[in-house]
Amino acid sequence: MAAPGIDPKEQAKIDETLGRIRNRLLVFSGKGGVGKSTVAVNVAVGLALKGRRVGMLDVDIHGPNVAKMLGAEGESLGMTPGEKIRPVEVAHGIKLVSMAYLLEGKDLPVVWRGPMKMRVIQQFLGDVDWGELDWLVIDSPPGTGDEPLTVAQLIPATAALVVTTPQEVALMDTRRAVKFAEMLKLRVLGVVENMSGLACPHCGKEIELFKSGGGGAMAREMLVPLLGRVPIDPAMVGSGDEGLPLISAHPDSPASKVLLEVVERVIEAEVK
Repeated sequence: MAAPGIDPKEQAKIDETLGRIRNRLLVFSGKGGVGKSTVAVNVAVGLALKGRRVGMLDVDIHGPNVAKMLGAEGESLGMTPGEKIRPVEVAHGIKLVSMAYLLEGKDLPVVWRGPMKMRVIQQFLGDVDWGELDWLVIDSPPGTGDEPLTVAQLIPATAALVVTTPQEVALMDTRRAVKFAEMLKLRVLGVVENMSGLACPHCGKEIELFKSGGGGAMAREMLVPLLGRVPIDPAMVGSGDEGLPLISAHPDSPASKVLLEVVERVIEAEVK
């Protein structure tokens, strides 16, 4: 059955594409600025490092940052002989499709109304030759509006991962995001608490810049697992700017070790 507002023929193309993708992980958040894309990129790279065939779909229409974070900002999408969109192959063999590749200039904003955004999401799902994948990691826009709703309705996600930071303002929106997933019958794999404490470089004592532990308390309250508390790591910023995901560039860092634990939890949920 087609999702609301979707032509049945378009839905058939999407279903055919998704039939070759064993698992779909929707990464989203209740609000922006919590490091959702950073977590999504590192989880995708972690899955690839574990030998999985991975695709990454960046449908954060107004803030497509994944290409930059994967060191593939200057690339472009191709076409197959069958007139399908060919993803860009990036680090560790990950196949990437992003709104960033449709912009004429990297500094240009996307000033679109809802129907245009919905159409491009449909194209990214139905008109792309993803091939056979073990995992498609979807970096969804923040919030619970048009784009996350469309993605959730079009893609029967194997699992959803919610990213938050510890402070109460972010947790308020994260509660709404979890409820949003439940309303759409998405399986919430768990919550990742990002920016959870900073180790002082001089004494090693943890500094709670954004508090800590709030994600765990919220997860218990909402009856969903806490997958990990990712500490603030200055190397995370540099890695993202340089297109070298932390999980591969600095695998022994405390943040990478937590992210690898999250990857293991994702793998536990996969459909073979």
